Amino acid sequence: MAVTNDMKIMAGNANQKLAFEIANYLGVPLLNSQVSRFADGEIKITINDLVRGTDVYIIQSTCPPVNEHLMELLLMTDALKRSSCANVIAVIPYFGYARQDRKAKARDPISAKLVANLLTVAGVDRVLTMDFHAPQIQGFFDIPVDHLEGSIIFSDIVVKLMKGKSKEDFIMVAPDTGSVNRTSKMADLSGLDLAIIYKRRDEANKCEMVSVIGDVKGKTAILIDDLIDTAGTITKASKMLMDLGAKEVIVFVSHAILSKNAVDLINDSHIKKMYLLDTVPISDNKMSDKFEIVKVGNLISKAIYSIHKNTSMSALFKLPPKKPDKK
Repeated sequence: MAVTNDMKIMAGNANQKLAFEIANYLGVPLLNSQVSRFADGEIKITINDLVRGTDVYIIQSTCPPVNEHLMELLLMTDALKRSSCANVIAVIPYFGYARQDRKAKARDPISAKLVANLLTVAGVDRVLTMDFHAPQIQGFFDIPVDHLEGSIIFSDIVVKLMKGKSKEDFIMVAPDTGSVNRTSKMADLSGLDLAIIYKRRDEANKCEMVSVIGDVKGKTAILIDDLIDTAGTITKASKMLMDLGAKEVIVFVSHAILSKNAVDLINDSHIKKMYLLDTVPISDNKMSDKFEIVKVGNLISKAIYSIHKNTSMSALFKLPPKKPDKK
């Protein structure tokens, strides 16, 4: 796909491989720039190409180390705005702090809202992201937000897994009540029944599986989640499903944070296979034979092209088939 020369792609340090792939899809060279450090650790932004009057798309997930990558994004934006670029579009495949989207208890910050404010004040004109932890975070921004969904990619993989088999042999499973809408859409796209795991969370990164609504016995359980951090939720869910008679467990996750001993937990779990989007780079020491990395560069590139050309993005969103009217 080719674009006019009034578009630039700038890469932060969070996911340079993805930035290169996006630039390659669009046929646009990466902006000649560096995000480095001064001797005291402060971030240094160097832009060697002319950006005056251009639209610059910054590719930067705010993944761990989240504060470093967020600060890089803010300073890149400031440097571009002070260089008289026309618009800064922050392409944030993974949006950090998204889990802090409300006051869970007294005197908590609403960190996701603060990050949205910081990006706006820094000069970001538009945000393109994927699979917010809570879709309503779009409302935290006072600028346009385009929100892609992993289900756009994952549904095709599920259809391939089901090829030549009966739909009755599969069931889509939401790992918690917060994932029901996301999983329900996947279930509708795939024509599968839906099961829901009810869990109780006592504190951050610790939860207890309580019950499953739905029949998983003898079926391949397909778990859908937006992110995997310490892997406690997903591994406990897979054990519970197997204990209830599921034939096997396959997992689809948009953002692979993989903190602490998450990979060890996954390797020792009942999970047969895990499909992970490359919104967050996974280092070699965190790879597992159970992982299959699914690329998002093509989808994000199409979204960027639509934004730049001011064309509709509706073609990028698969809608569940319409159910027949009841007579």
